[in-house]
Amino acid sequence: MATQYATVTWDQLHRDARTLARQLMPLMPFRGVVAITRGGMIPAAIIARELGCRVMETISVVSYDEEQQGDPVIVKQPDAAGNGEGFLVVDDLVDSGVTARLVRERLPKAVFACLYAKPKGRDLTDHFVTEVSQDTWVLFPWDTAPLFVPPLVDGGRDGGAAA
Repeated sequence: MATQYATVTWDQLHRDARTLARQLMPLMPFRGVVAITRGGMIPAAIIARELGCRVMETISVVSYDEEQQGDPVIVKQPDAAGNGEGFLVVDDLVDSGVTARLVRERLPKAVFACLYAKPKGRDLTDHFVTEVSQDTWVLFPWDTAPLFVPPLVDGGRDGGAAA
């Protein structure tokens, strides 16, 4: 279980995606980008824009049944990417490496990049921006919602402190 949280804002996500794109520029050109759904879709779109890639593909991997982690299964193949040659695979985070390992088996010739890497999965990515500890739960902007909180004078709450 995660003992700490790291919140990634939309602005930070965009900056990190552009940083990753800069790292990848020397490897150009790519024939296309494969996003690992769902987390990799937004970073992949930003990176594809920055690198001028028009061909976008997705690969969908499911490793949870209800709340139990099971064996990962590809539920949507990236047919346009073939064996991955000339393609860039993008994900938001490599954590335990379960998904990354399966995607690498399916696309062995692709370049694999993600925004954030945890120690257990770090060796499965070719490029990343920031390493986070294994016990950190990363909260992405699509996992959270902005919430208006009225000022205290108007009856707003201050995060649970006694009134």
